[in-house]
Amino acid sequence: MLPISLSITIDRADSRTLPVQLADRIRSAIDDGELEPDSRLPSTRALSVDLGIARAVVEKAYEQLVAEGWLDPRRGSGNYVRRIPRAGRSVAVSPSAQAPPRTPPRISLRPGIPWTPPSASDAWKRAWRDVGSTPPPADYPDSAGTLELRTRVAELLRRARGLHTTPASIVITTGSIHGLDLALGALSVAESIEHVLALENPGYKSAAALATHRGWSVHDVPVDGAGLIVEQLGSAPPRTPAVYVTPSHQYPTGAFMPIGRRRALADWARDNDSMIIEDDYDSEFRYGAAPLPTVAELAPDRTVYLGTVSKTLGAGIRLGWMVAPRSMVDRISATRRAIGDLPSVPVQQAMTSMLRDGEWDRAVRTARRLYRTRDRMVAAALARFGELRGVGAGLHTVLVLDSDDAARAVATSCATKGVDVPTLEHSTRSPTARGGIVVGYGSVSDDELDYAIIILVEALEAALLS
Repeated sequence: MLPISLSITIDRADSRTLPVQLADRIRSAIDDGELEPDSRLPSTRALSVDLGIARAVVEKAYEQLVAEGWLDPRRGSGNYVRRIPRAGRSVAVSPSAQAPPRTPPRISLRPGIPWTPPSASDAWKRAWRDVGSTPPPADYPDSAGTLELRTRVAELLRRARGLHTTPASIVITTGSIHGLDLALGALSVAESIEHVLALENPGYKSAAALATHRGWSVHDVPVDGAGLIVEQLGSAPPRTPAVYVTPSHQYPTGAFMPIGRRRALADWARDNDSMIIEDDYDSEFRYGAAPLPTVAELAPDRTVYLGTVSKTLGAGIRLGWMVAPRSMVDRISATRRAIGDLPSVPVQQAMTSMLRDGEWDRAVRTARRLYRTRDRMVAAALARFGELRGVGAGLHTVLVLDSDDAARAVATSCATKGVDVPTLEHSTRSPTARGGIVVGYGSVSDDELDYAIIILVEALEAALLS
C-alpha cells in the first residue's frame, strides 16, 4: 500500500511546538475521516522533507500518536491509521486548551511509573520470540543469574554508569526491593551487629516497610537540596550496619548528591564498618549534565549497588540487578539456592536479547527524548512558585513548598478537577522542615500532562495568593 499524502501547514508563529502542531493535524485528519483506517502515513524522512522540518519533529509526533492509540506501527512497513471505534472515543486536548472538551478520567501524576515506547514493546515481543525458539530450561538456574545476562549487565554498567565490575560480582534480582532484601539478609548473618537501617527522610517507604518486615529498626536521616545529610548519620545508633540512599536522584525530592558528599558518605561507611546500599533507580534519564560517579565506584568494598528495569520497560517485568562485594555475593547465592529463590531463566533470556541487540539502548534514547521535553515544560510552568528539585533528570520534579500550602493545593483544586498530585508528606515518616508537591510525568500522555499542569498552576495560584 502506498503512503497517503497529507495537506499540512506548519505555523512557526503558533505557540504550540512543532511536534504538537503536527500531531494535532494528523489527529484531526483521522477524527474527521480525512485519513481512513489502515491508511499508511508517509515515512518520517519523506514528511520532514515535504514540510521542511527536522525528522526528529516527525518522529516525536508519530511516537505520541502511537502512544495515544491513533497509529499502528508495523515493523518494516511504516505507521498506519488504527481502526478506532467512534463511540466513546476520547478527544485530545491541545497544549493551548484551558479545559478539556470532555470530563476526563482521573489523571495521576504519581512518580516512578514510566512510559514505554512502542518500539520497546515491539522489541520485547521479538525478544520473547527468541526465547520461544529455545527449549525450556531442564535444570534449576544459577542462583546469581545466567552468566550471559550478568555479562551484559556488566557491560551496560561500564558504558552507561562508569561502574567497572565483573559478572562474578553481579546478582540478578526481581527489582530494587528484592535486592535490598537480599542485602539485609546477608548482613543479618553477623550476630554482633545492631539490625538498624539508616534511611533518607523523606524517602522510599517500601524500603522502610521491607526493613521493618525483616525485623530491622529504621533510623530516619534528613535530606536537603544535596540529598542525604551525611553529618546527620552521626545520630544513628553505634554500629549501624547499613544506610540506604538514592544519591543520583533522591527519591522523592529529586536532589542530586554532589561528589564531595558522596565521598563523605563513603568515608562514613569505612569509618563505621557499614555498608551503603545505593539504589540507582532512574539513572538512565539525564537531560543535559552527565550523571556523577556512582558511590559504588568510589567505595566498591563498602557498597551494594541496585539497578532495575522498572523505570524503562516497566515494573511488571520484575527484573533488576545488584553489584556487591564477592563475599556478599557468595552468601546471597548460597541462601537463594537453599530456599529456592531462583531467577526465571526465560525472563533473563529476553533481557539478554534486548541488551545484545541494542534494543535496550534504543528504548532508553526514545524515552529520554520525551522526558526531556516534559521535564522542561514542567519546570517552566512551576518555577515561579518556588524552589524546584530534580529538574534535568528522572521521571518527576518536586516543587518545595510549605506543607499546608501543598496539601491545600492538591486536596482541593486538583483533586476536585480529576488530577491526583502526591505531596512529599506521602513519603515522609517523621516531621520535616518543608513539604512539597511531586509531579510525576512518566506515564501520562502529553495531553493529560498539559491539562494536569494547567489545573495545578491554577491551584497553586489560589493556594499561594489566598
